[in-house]
Amino acid sequence: MKILITGFDPFGGESVNPAYEAVKLLPDTIGGAQIIKLEVPTVFGKAGEALEQGILTHQPDAVLCIGQAGGRSGMSVEKTAINFQDARIQDNEGNQPVDLPIKEDGETAYFATVPVKAMVAAMRENGIPAFVSYTAGTFVCNELMYTLLYLANKKYPQVRGGFIHVPYAMGQTVDKPNGTPAMALESIARGLECAVLAVVENREDISAAMGTTH
Repeated sequence: MKILITGFDPFGGESVNPAYEAVKLLPDTIGGAQIIKLEVPTVFGKAGEALEQGILTHQPDAVLCIGQAGGRSGMSVEKTAINFQDARIQDNEGNQPVDLPIKEDGETAYFATVPVKAMVAAMRENGIPAFVSYTAGTFVCNELMYTLLYLANKKYPQVRGGFIHVPYAMGQTVDKPNGTPAMALESIARGLECAVLAVVENREDISAAMGTTH
C-alpha cells in the first residue's frame, strides 16, 4: 500500500507551517504502507495541480492532505469539502477569490473517503486531542480537499482521500494572544501517524457518535 501525504508551505505571515513540518517527521513506512511526502503551495489552483502531479507520479492508494488551522485546539479530521471559495486573506501569490465555485462541473460537496471516525479514535487512544470537523473552511485547504475528492470521483476512483487540519506549533504562538491553542510538532506528527495507521487498517469507517451540537 502507498499513501501520499501533502503539507502546505507557510502562509499568512507565518515563517513555518506545522502541516508540512509534521509530515516531514513521519517515518517512511507506517503499518507496512509506504509513505510519500509532498509539499504543496498555499495558492489557489496550484495546490491542486501539485497534488494531481503527485498522484500521477506515485500512484497512491490513498491521499491525506494536511493543513494548518490556527486557533483549533486539536487535530481535526475533515468530513466534508464544499465547492466554494471565499478567501478572507490573500494566498501566497495574492489571489483572493470571493464567492466562486472551485469546479464548475463538480458536486456541491464531497465527503472524505478515508475512515474519518476511525482516524479520530486512533489519535484519542494514543493521547492526542482529536475530533471530526464538518467544515474545512473556504480557503486553500478546503479547495485542496475538494480538488482531491473531485479528482478521485472523476479520474482516480482507486484513490481514497481525506484532509486533516492541525493546530499551531508551539513556537508559532510565542507572540500571539494569551490562550492561543498550540501543540508540539512531535505530538502533531504522532497524531498523523496514528491517523495513517487507521487508514491502513480500516477500509470502512467505524460507527461512533462524533457529531456536533452547533
